[in-house]
Amino acid sequence: MLDVRGRCTCCDRCASTSTAARVARRRVLKAAVFRPEDGPASGSPSPGSGGLPEPGELPRTIMGRIVDVSPHILVVSHGGTETRLTLTADAAAWRGGQVDPAGLFPGDLAVVRLQPSQRSVADRIWANIGRVTGTIIERNGKTLVVNAGRTRNTEVVLVPSRAASRIQVRFPNLEPGYLIDVIGLRREDCLEALVPATSQPAYRVSRLPAPPLVSGHVPDAISGSATWHEPSGEPYGLLGVSYPALDPDAGCAEEPPEGPVPGFARMPYLSVGSLLLIRNDCTATSCVLPVTGCAPVARLFNDRCLTCGTSPRGRVADLSLGSFVALGGELERGCFNATITIGR
Repeated sequence: MLDVRGRCTCCDRCASTSTAARVARRRVLKAAVFRPEDGPASGSPSPGSGGLPEPGELPRTIMGRIVDVSPHILVVSHGGTETRLTLTADAAAWRGGQVDPAGLFPGDLAVVRLQPSQRSVADRIWANIGRVTGTIIERNGKTLVVNAGRTRNTEVVLVPSRAASRIQVRFPNLEPGYLIDVIGLRREDCLEALVPATSQPAYRVSRLPAPPLVSGHVPDAISGSATWHEPSGEPYGLLGVSYPALDPDAGCAEEPPEGPVPGFARMPYLSVGSLLLIRNDCTATSCVLPVTGCAPVARLFNDRCLTCGTSPRGRVADLSLGSFVALGGELERGCFNATITIGR
C-alpha cells in the first residue's frame, strides 16, 4: 500500500488491512465462474506471481493542502504533517489546464505523484481536480444537478462558457435522463466542468440497451477501461478498486431498487475483499488491489478508453484516486486501457 505521506508498504497486502478486513464478507465465487482445471491465461500473471513490480518501483502519491510553493520547492500538509518536495525543471502541474508548478496557490488541494527513483522529488501535480459521473436530473442554464449514486451527495456541475463547446462536442445532450462524466476544478459548492472524461452514450439511463449475449466461461483476463473516482467516505489515501459486478448477496448500497444493472463488459460476480491484478496497458504497470466497494454507475457506460489505442467497450474497474495515480494514470485524461486478472 502506498502511504499518503510517501511511505511505502506492500500493495498486495492491502486486503489484510483493517479497512479491507472490516468490509470483507465473501471471497471469489470460484466454482461458479472458473473450471477447476483452468489456469491463468497465457501471458497474464496471476496475483502474487512473479513479474509484478516491487513496491519500491511503483510511484508514490501524496495528497494534501499546499502550504507553500516556489519555483523549486513544494510544501504539502496533511493531518498536521508537512512534506517538503523538490520541484525540478521536468515537473508538471494541472490546475484546470497545464500550468507551471510555481503557479499553484497555497490552499489548493493537491495530488502529487513522486518520482520513483527520488522520493523527495515531485513528478506530477494535480490541484483541485474533481470528477462527477452520474445521471443528469436537472438543468438550469449552465448549471446541472447530477445524481452520482445513492451513497453519494447530489452533485452540482457548472459548465462555463469557455468550456461549453469542448464538453458539448462529446456530451451533446446535457438534459435530464442522460449520463455525464466530466473532470474539472473542484469549488466549494460545485464542480467547474472543463474536460469531458469520455463520450456520452446516446441512450437515456431509462432505456439502457441490452448487453450482447455471450456463452461459455468468463475469461481469466478481462480488458476494458479503468477510471477513477473522488474519495467519498473512504479512508484517506486508500488503495483499492470499486468493482462493477459486486456479488448481489454482498448488499451493495449503490444498487437501484429494481436490482443490478447488466454491464456491457462480461465480468463474474466478486465480493468485497477479493483481489484483482490491475494492469495499466498503456504503461505496463501492474499491482494487486483489493475490491473495496461496488461501482454500479460504471455499468451504465459502454464507452471505450482511448489513452493508448482503443480499449474494448465497458468499464472494468473504478479505482480510488491514489490507485489510479500509482498505476501511472493521468487524472485529467479520466481513464487508461486496462486488463484485470481475478485472484485465485
